[in-house]
Amino acid sequence: MAKVERALISVTDKTGIVEFAKKLEELGVEILSTGGTARALKEGGVTVKEVSEYTGFPEMLDGRVKTLHPKIHGGILYVRENKEHLRQVKKNGITPIDLLVVNLYAFEKTVAREGCTLDEAIENIDIGGPTLLRSSAKNFKYVTVVVDPTDYGRVVKELEEEGGSTSLATRFSLAQKVFRLTNRYDAAISRYLEGKTVEETGA
Repeated sequence: MAKVERALISVTDKTGIVEFAKKLEELGVEILSTGGTARALKEGGVTVKEVSEYTGFPEMLDGRVKTLHPKIHGGILYVRENKEHLRQVKKNGITPIDLLVVNLYAFEKTVAREGCTLDEAIENIDIGGPTLLRSSAKNFKYVTVVVDPTDYGRVVKELEEEGGSTSLATRFSLAQKVFRLTNRYDAAISRYLEGKTVEETGA
């Protein structure tokens, strides 16, 4: 079982996210968040620490860079019983992130919209989201990753029943879902770009 003490939440689809975050808060989980998700959670009465406050680095480049920081990915990726990893995270002030809740920019919906330009499509290619998801799914032995709002209830139920922990079986199945999603997401981007020409880039 892996105890969940800190969660990072950053979602495009905010369905059920306030209720889920409230349940996490009731279980004593510290919640980190970004941008519009942080605003939605705060408006819903959830106590949130902004990622920019946590890392000491502002969001920048029109939101292109928010979570790409060693305090985030180090906290997700380190092997919890590896002594050298433990030494490095301690030295660098990195604390564990045990639960990740992320879903991605709606790229396919964007490009399906009539009149969508290549520039608009490019801005809807999510970078931080897939990176967070892949980091968390890779380290499923220690990190719970949720990409689908339909899994919120399942995760809360297990946390409540297991004293704030999730099982390896749950973490592994959620990680499998992540890699299926990121595979489809990258394939959609590839298909879209293959239909374009360099002249359409305007560069």
